[in-house]
Amino acid sequence: MPQTPRLFCFGLGFSARALVRRVVAEGWEVAGTSRDEAGLAPIRALGADAHLFFLDHPLTADALSGITHVLTSIPPSETGDVVLEHHAALIAGHETLRWIGYLSATSVYGDRGGELVGEEDALHPVSIRAIKRARAESLWLDLWRDHGAPVHVFRLAGIYGPGRSPVDQVRAGTAKRIDKPGHRFSRIHVDDIAAALWASMTRPEPGAITNLCDDEAAASAEVTAYVCALLGIPPPPLIPFADAVAAMSPMAREFWSDNRRISNRRMHETLLPELRYPTYRQGIAAIIDNEPE
Repeated sequence: MPQTPRLFCFGLGFSARALVRRVVAEGWEVAGTSRDEAGLAPIRALGADAHLFFLDHPLTADALSGITHVLTSIPPSETGDVVLEHHAALIAGHETLRWIGYLSATSVYGDRGGELVGEEDALHPVSIRAIKRARAESLWLDLWRDHGAPVHVFRLAGIYGPGRSPVDQVRAGTAKRIDKPGHRFSRIHVDDIAAALWASMTRPEPGAITNLCDDEAAASAEVTAYVCALLGIPPPPLIPFADAVAAMSPMAREFWSDNRRISNRRMHETLLPELRYPTYRQGIAAIIDNEPE
């Protein structure tokens, strides 16, 4: 009798939860980790087994028994990658493992002055977080190069979806329209991330690196104005970037320091010929249309 696929998620954040909902509907077994006790109940509510896992608390070998697929979305540690620090040998030698997905970020490309960047381009990470991401990517790909582990790297653009989008910011009154001419962001709806990961899981290509983003990079102020137009409310005033930057957190300044557009050519050619939400317009409209009354 064929083995029931079993997905193990190191970290169950926004993107991982979208994938888990999909594979549970397909009849898969799922397990995931939380770094604290409070996070275990939400994992179980998804229909998944829940395990504690953090830097000083590795898993037992039994927790990873019989897994066929691994998704890791845990941010890099100070020294590399917490999953690999504890479980690299076990994962590398796992006999039932068919697919590993590492969720990285397009920040590894650094600032490109608004130019289009693809997987074949060299990495130029500048921020500490981006440098850690690039290092963790390399460590996971070494597991493929050295041991044949079925590793796939996905570089995610800005993620949005129900409960985490400009719609929520506008409704909360925290949305700002920062004007930085020529500065655009690439983004992707969380459901399209799940669809791309599912496509990769059904057609593995170990060693592949794939950008995940939609078809149109756009200015943040443009997206906020679109949300306000759909909600029938006046948009917040434009704030010149030079005036806004002084009040930004270090993370926000880092976010605005890089200007690049992300190529999704490879994603379309190998995983998703078409996106459910090809631009922010379809994604934002769907979020608003599906809000509870």
